[in-house]
Amino acid sequence: MGNSVAYAFGQRVRALRTRKGISQEELADRCGVHRTYMGRIERGETNITLSNIYKVARGLGVSPATLVGEVKGG
Repeated sequence: MGNSVAYAFGQRVRALRTRKGISQEELADRCGVHRTYMGRIERGETNITLSNIYKVARGLGVSPATLVGEVKGG
């Protein structure tokens, strides 16, 4: 796997999204990003910017710290 930090971040986003019962497309709409970009985030295929971390956190209704908390193996 290329970037373990990006992968762990994406897994955290996916887990929170599914726990809240939100589709990937709905979350992308809430965040103001394209649905394919959201998929890339969740798969850890992109190094997300700080401003997009804030968008995703807002879309999930959590703090940015919840998304970027300690990542093991990074």
